Amino acid sequence: MTIETPIAETLADWLVAADVSKLSAQTQEMCRRIAIDVAGLCIAARNEDYVHATIAAAGPGDATAIGHARGFDPFSAALINGTAAHGEDYDDTFEGGPVHSGAVIIPAALAIGEMEGVSGERLLLATAYGCELLCRLGLVTPKAIHKAGFHPTAVIGTMAAAAAVSVALNLNKQQTVSALGIAGSMASGIIEYLAEGTWTKRMHAGWAAQSGMRAALMARGGFLGPRTVFEGTHGFFHAFAPSRKPAFNFLLDDLGSRWVINDIAFKPYACGTMTQPFIDCAIELARQGVKAEDIVSISCDVGEGTVHRLWEPLSVKHNPPTPYAAKFSTPFCMAIGFLDGKAGLSQFSEARIKDPAARDLAGRISFVINPDDPYPDQFIGHLKATLKTGEVREVKQGFMRGGAQAPMSLNELEGKFIDNAIYGGWSKTDGEKARDHLSGLFAAKDLGSLRLLRL
Repeated sequence: MTIETPIAETLADWLVAADVSKLSAQTQEMCRRIAIDVAGLCIAARNEDYVHATIAAAGPGDATAIGHARGFDPFSAALINGTAAHGEDYDDTFEGGPVHSGAVIIPAALAIGEMEGVSGERLLLATAYGCELLCRLGLVTPKAIHKAGFHPTAVIGTMAAAAAVSVALNLNKQQTVSALGIAGSMASGIIEYLAEGTWTKRMHAGWAAQSGMRAALMARGGFLGPRTVFEGTHGFFHAFAPSRKPAFNFLLDDLGSRWVINDIAFKPYACGTMTQPFIDCAIELARQGVKAEDIVSISCDVGEGTVHRLWEPLSVKHNPPTPYAAKFSTPFCMAIGFLDGKAGLSQFSEARIKDPAARDLAGRISFVINPDDPYPDQFIGHLKATLKTGEVREVKQGFMRGGAQAPMSLNELEGKFIDNAIYGGWSKTDGEKARDHLSGLFAAKDLGSLRLLRL
């Protein structure tokens, strides 16, 4: 497409005009569900080692890190909440990216909201517009950001967080353009965590959230950023997705009239996005009466773009070195799904990844690249299990559960929230009170009541 007006200016026009009247009831409800899901994940992870390690780098203040009794400076609160929300890879996702928007945008919006005393309505706008931009940016160069060695949620998230905070602060057009331009130089997040299953991906959402806050505040103070940050010769997509020509029509077409966030998916399993349909296939295979000892091998048809993160090197994926690494091993996720009928937070523990039965079954699972796989536009699963009898069982899953084709009901989502709160050490009563409070967050006059989430 021909770009006559810098993209940051076009986006700024849209962001500056943010108004609740432009959000359908469906979009507002999606934002509410995103906030509830993110908060539950923050509570679930509040006692984890990686959250405590993040807190060790945090400064004191009056902003809320959900599930923690003391306050922090706003940037630290955003970092802690984002890290906790994304840490178990149980947060929302978006087919076409894939990207995780809630774990970036909600922490940024909450932190700046408490800092600046914004209303719940302004928080709603920041959530809707920030998540929308994050998802749309993920469609511009599918697979190319991962191919370049970066985490899309991390780098795109910084841009979207800057946009969300700009909306929360009601910045003018020039300030918003500069916020996006500044954020382009703050974006970061490589995927080398895959080598040893270490923790860096966990912090990406939080880092993007706090970086977006700084970009917007600097812009409000008068700091200037490049208008051509997205499409420029040395711009964002040139740096982070050099292998593919950006398709900016996916970013700009129908902007403001069609909300892609209405198709955001909530995960039923606490692991990598593209593993989810394959876990469904494995669970279905077990439901058919197949026993682990009956299986000679399982072959999975997969999208080429998922292989380097979720399948290779296959010897490591068969024997993940850490619980976090196990979340990005499709063979291991399938094995515990088959054996346990689920893949929740408890399945990814030191003891579970060392279980001989899980490792043995995972070791019999391999892959074949399917050139017709629709990834990343659609996340599907397909396995062929060869049994000792010579029979071949085939199971397909044509969509991701929790997404547009099989959405998670409100009861299921709220049930997930309560389960996460209990996992994090809260009582069911505390979880129910928090859930009810979060349900009305966007109608609040200010965000002072977030203190109710400090336990």
